[in-house]
Amino acid sequence: MGHHSSHSLLSSLLQTTPTHYHRNQHCSVLVFDALIIAYTDSGFIEDAVQCLRLLKKKNFSIPIRGCEYLLRRVMKLKQVAGHCWEFYLEVLDYGYPPKVYLFNILMHGFCKIGDVINARMVFNEIPKRGLRPSVVSFNTLISGYCKSKNVEEGFVLKGVMESQRISPDVFTYSALINGLCKESRLDEANGLFDEMCGIGLVPNGVTFTTLIDGQCKDGKLDLALRNFQMMKDQGCRPDLITYNALINGLCRVGDLKEARKLLNEMIGNGFKPDKITFTTLMDGCCKDGDMESALEIKEKMVKEGIELDDVAFTALISGLCRDGRVRDAERMLRDMSSVGYKPDDPTYTMVIDCFCKKGDVKMGAKLLKEMQRDGRVPGVVTYNALMNGFCKQGQMKNAKMLLDAMLNLGVVPNDITFNILLDGHCKHGNAVDFNIFNGEKGMVLDYASYTALVNESSKISKDRLRS
Repeated sequence: MGHHSSHSLLSSLLQTTPTHYHRNQHCSVLVFDALIIAYTDSGFIEDAVQCLRLLKKKNFSIPIRGCEYLLRRVMKLKQVAGHCWEFYLEVLDYGYPPKVYLFNILMHGFCKIGDVINARMVFNEIPKRGLRPSVVSFNTLISGYCKSKNVEEGFVLKGVMESQRISPDVFTYSALINGLCKESRLDEANGLFDEMCGIGLVPNGVTFTTLIDGQCKDGKLDLALRNFQMMKDQGCRPDLITYNALINGLCRVGDLKEARKLLNEMIGNGFKPDKITFTTLMDGCCKDGDMESALEIKEKMVKEGIELDDVAFTALISGLCRDGRVRDAERMLRDMSSVGYKPDDPTYTMVIDCFCKKGDVKMGAKLLKEMQRDGRVPGVVTYNALMNGFCKQGQMKNAKMLLDAMLNLGVVPNDITFNILLDGHCKHGNAVDFNIFNGEKGMVLDYASYTALVNESSKISKDRLRS
């Protein structure tokens, strides 16, 4: 078997007894079924497809069993959904009876890659072939629409379902609730949940978890915890995703004590913390100022072979900066880069700002140059952090040079930039003279205003010295 074997083998069969297979259709179907299944089982999918096409060309009856076997295999392959759809249409034109579940598989394939337009095309083909869409057909497309941020179309389909006397089930409601939660439409999601329970449908784990996650992200922790309790009361077992959602919600409001209690409950129920669990707790500890616990979690992750991602590194760097441990923050920045993650501009800015506040503007300037060498164009916030450091140290020439560098690179200073510079001149230049401009400092918005004020101050200073 292999390339072109389908054509040669089938041709040999037909040449051996050219009329036998046409006369005995039942016999021919059995033989061709076996041949297509053999090709499919051997992994020669293209040969099986070509065999089917040759049979159609020679006007043989469609080998239903072999055809279905091949279709199932083709639809399981990681192929472009469009190719599967074209092949299915080809098989239907050969005489293979249309089946709703195969349409559903194709819709799922399109929805999986976010192609709801073609999924809808497949859905629309179902009634054209004399079939009635099933609840699975509707749910597949509704889920696709919701994942593509088109919840409204999902609700339209729910209405079509009901008009065709197909009752929406738990999966219908779960998909719509998920879509609403992703759009932060929590009140509508809660209302839909109540509607679902009101018609006697029992929420499953996916429904509860979707709603709990949305409520936690929306800051409605009390409601999330109430639904969590309802979930357990109804005998629905929370999974790792449910626990992670609640731990995240508790950490966001700074309730680390309850988050740890929930972690222990989770472990007691047989769930092993994953990267999301650890990173969430680590971030919570960092924001709570408990860097020792955060670093302990980091070590535990390393010990268990769980790699830190950019979110985890950024949380640690941020926490170390807040704790004033700038050298540790810089080391963490290096560790982050060494494992292939590029710190973003806000992360670099945090470390630069921390160095400058510690009086180490040299290190701050070094990190800025490092960013530029990496092909980045630091934004005004980064420049302001370093400029503030120069001004605090009285290095007004360096601050002015940094301003010029900003302008040359096309980075537009803001009112904060000029107020930092004016404050520096006031404190380290001629403070008495600058008192004249105190009322205007908050109004400085551009380079021209800043230059005018500095020049005027310098002129007044010289006049005073001469008098």
